[in-house]
Amino acid sequence: MRFKTRLKPCYNLIDLTPLVDVIFLMLIFFLITSDILPLKSLSIENPVLQNCKETPRLTQLLVVMDKDQVIYIGSKKDIVDMSSVKEHLLRLIAANKKKHQQEKPLITLHIDQRVDYGAFLRLLAIAQECSPHIRLSYKTPCYT
Repeated sequence: MRFKTRLKPCYNLIDLTPLVDVIFLMLIFFLITSDILPLKSLSIENPVLQNCKETPRLTQLLVVMDKDQVIYIGSKKDIVDMSSVKEHLLRLIAANKKKHQQEKPLITLHIDQRVDYGAFLRLLAIAQECSPHIRLSYKTPCYT
């Protein structure tokens, strides 16, 4: 016995099963990666040093060369040309040694990425003559 139906098949309905699957997977991903519980703080006790009476300081001399090969030296960023960099650095090192006799000064070179390689090597050689402790830092250009 066959029953006749007056309903026609409708092909305009969207199957929501894949959408529900994707939303469920995203929900699981966000639940796993989120920080639900606050981070627990660690209770760390630092040891007391018997020999060290004051906190160590880092004496750092800053030397910056921008893309136009303009050289800035020191915390006041004095503008210096390549020929007088050595005497300016030696003067700052001597002043630092008077203040902090036990600590060796560290020369930090901040060089723009667009600086000519030859100018960079000349500045590095001058800095190496003044102090053996050198830190190099590259400044990347900001394109807008």
